[in-house]
Amino acid sequence: MRKVKLTVIIVISVLALIILLQNTEPVEASILFVTVPMSRALLMMLMFVLGFVAGILVPTYLLRKAGDKTKSGAGSGR
Repeated sequence: MRKVKLTVIIVISVLALIILLQNTEPVEASILFVTVPMSRALLMMLMFVLGFVAGILVPTYLLRKAGDKTKSGAGSGR
């Protein structure tokens, strides 16, 4: 099992490196009112990280909110 995980990590790392090396041309990204020149690879990594963070935070917030409703309903005594 350990070798399988290591193999998957290596394959994903090599694919990510290939994608980064093939997408180095500059692009202009408009962020609110500012236009920022950056490489396409950096833009893709930034979007991946933002999506990953949002994917972690939104379910955490929703689960916490659902937990608060359950706690407040349990103390009513009915």
